[in-house]
Amino acid sequence: MPEKCFTVLDMIDIDLKEHNSLNLHCIGGRKGLTREITIPDLNRPGLALSGFYDSFAYQRIQLFGRGEVSYLRKLEEEGEISTIQQMFTYPIPCCIFSHGLTPDRGFFEEAEKVRCPILQTTLSTTDFHIRLIRILSEIFAPRQSVHGVLVEVYGLGILLMGDSGVGKSETALELIKHGHRLVADDVVDMHCVNGNILMGTGANKIIGHHVEIRGLGIINVTHLFGVGAIRDQKQVQLVVILEEWDARKLYDRLGIEETYMEFLGVSIPKLEIPVKPGRNIPIIIETAAMNERLKKMGYNSAREFNRNIMRWIESGSERSVYFGMEDII
Repeated sequence: MPEKCFTVLDMIDIDLKEHNSLNLHCIGGRKGLTREITIPDLNRPGLALSGFYDSFAYQRIQLFGRGEVSYLRKLEEEGEISTIQQMFTYPIPCCIFSHGLTPDRGFFEEAEKVRCPILQTTLSTTDFHIRLIRILSEIFAPRQSVHGVLVEVYGLGILLMGDSGVGKSETALELIKHGHRLVADDVVDMHCVNGNILMGTGANKIIGHHVEIRGLGIINVTHLFGVGAIRDQKQVQLVVILEEWDARKLYDRLGIEETYMEFLGVSIPKLEIPVKPGRNIPIIIETAAMNERLKKMGYNSAREFNRNIMRWIESGSERSVYFGMEDII
């Protein structure tokens, strides 16, 4: 759930453009716009309008399409509004009418009595449902903030982590100079979408896309390198841990065994890269990004190298056995 409460008014005020726009506006029950939305889902109240309230999902946003509106008008014509009155005895977050439809006066009056917001959208029922579910999934997604730098390298989202002063921001700056893009520096806010996709963004949009370089200060990446050097969010697909070189530590030299790091229940491939003078860390990260893309396409360089070595050893052993046999003819 979101850290702070999410209200009907917040949903109306979400600044979305083009294919994400909800086209929402309030047509009644304005006093209830502060009602809280607690469940990221919608309900079509057809059964409730017919008088069946068992397992009524009243905690969800109630979405009225053409079918529900036609039934409401039938109830109004017959003077049967008891089911409507019963529906408003439940603490419904709000009612939304699609296709630009509007309920009859009786529905408005019952909604005003309990201060239930009535919203309208010009979108079709299906289109609105898809858009709102996608938006609510983002808002209610589990979140976690980590100390690091998120960059996009060859289309791959890479989270740079490590102790303070190890050179994360400097590495990101060099990658930006190579034509890659910055997502966030210092603090990365991550949220899980659909249970298996980890999205990362800057924790603060006001100071986003600024980088702190020790000895230089704060720089604005957008102003220095242009809007092509930044992006607002990116899926986290690889974690790179930068650490000071430790001569006593055994580092992976083949890369056959893959290691992972878990955030919000999602396992992300992890690499540990030792830092010392003479090592070109940005080039290593670029290579790691391309290698990770190859793995996602089904090719693992380390395992292929290992298989070739094993074939060579086996073929060499067979030759030794063959040429070492005595001529028995």
